[in-house]
Amino acid sequence: MRKPRGLFRRIGSALLLVWVLGFLWFAWFLPQPASDSVRTDGIVVLTGGGGRIPRALAMLHAGKAQTMLVSGVDRQVRPGEFAAEYKVDPAQLACCITLGFDSVDTRSNAREAADWIAKAKIRSVRLVTTDWHMRRATFDLWVVAPKGLVIVRDAVPSRPSLKILFLEYNKLLARMVAWLAGW
Repeated sequence: MRKPRGLFRRIGSALLLVWVLGFLWFAWFLPQPASDSVRTDGIVVLTGGGGRIPRALAMLHAGKAQTMLVSGVDRQVRPGEFAAEYKVDPAQLACCITLGFDSVDTRSNAREAADWIAKAKIRSVRLVTTDWHMRRATFDLWVVAPKGLVIVRDAVPSRPSLKILFLEYNKLLARMVAWLAGW
C-alpha cells in the first residue's frame, strides 16, 4: 500500500504542472485586436489602461457600433472634461456615449456593462480592454451579461511585465474557481 504522502506529492506536482502550462499559454497567447470590419450593437470600454478609450472611440467613429459605454470613469471627471481630453464632439457624447461612474474593478465593470447592455437591449458588444486583461474581463462580463450576448474581444496590444501577467493569471484562476464554487 502506498503512503498518502507520496500521493499528495503526485497530486501537488500535477497541479503545479497544470498551473505552469496554463500560465505559459496565458502569457504567450494574449488576445488580439478584433478585425476592424466587425460591427456590433455597442462598445464597452474599460478604463485603466493606455490606448483603450482611443481604440473604442476609433471604432465608434468608424461606425462599427452606434453606442458606447465607458465603464469605470473616475467620479471627479465631468463629461466636458472627457470630451476635451479625447476630442469628442459634445453632440456625439450626448447621443452615443455613456460614461459609467459606478465601477471600481473588473467585476463591477462587468455588472455596470451588463446593466447598460440590458437597458439598451444590446445583442452584441465589442469589449475593449488591454490584451492581458481581456480574458478576465470577458469572463466577468459573460457571467453577468444577458444570456445570448455576443462578446467580440477587441484587445489593445501592450507589453506587460511578468509581474502583471502573473497577477492577472492568478486573478483569472481565482475568479473561475469562485464562480465554479458559486461565490
